[in-house]
Amino acid sequence: MGRLLGLDYGSKTTGVALTDPLQMIASPLETIKREKEGKLRPTLRRITELAAANEVERIVLGYPLNMDDSRGERAQKTEEFKALLERRLEAEGLEIPVTLWDERLSTVDADAVLEEAEVAASERKQYIDKIAAAFILEDYMKNHR
Repeated sequence: MGRLLGLDYGSKTTGVALTDPLQMIASPLETIKREKEGKLRPTLRRITELAAANEVERIVLGYPLNMDDSRGERAQKTEEFKALLERRLEAEGLEIPVTLWDERLSTVDADAVLEEAEVAASERKQYIDKIAAAFILEDYMKNHR
């Protein structure tokens, strides 16, 4: 059984989380930062490196649907990112499916955990995206056991 890689894709950062080999625990891994929203090559390269190095069998990409289940601009950008990531993985010879997973409120939940842990508001940004990615993975695993 391979690991799952979770992604919380945003306009300037992508939070990354990874499961253990038995897919029991999702742990925050890192936050990939970009200077501009459209500069995705380094982000795609890093995700591909992480997937290959960790024997990932599936990537779970947070899908930011609106509260009424409609698709907004962020959901459309996430769909475009998914297509780019799938092409990059294929180009690297990696057969790893990318699954969109409803991520509504994952960032809100991550912020609440950081607040409860008494992490200063000014320091939360460095943790919030990778924690949100872990929440996305946990929700995916909970619904696929």
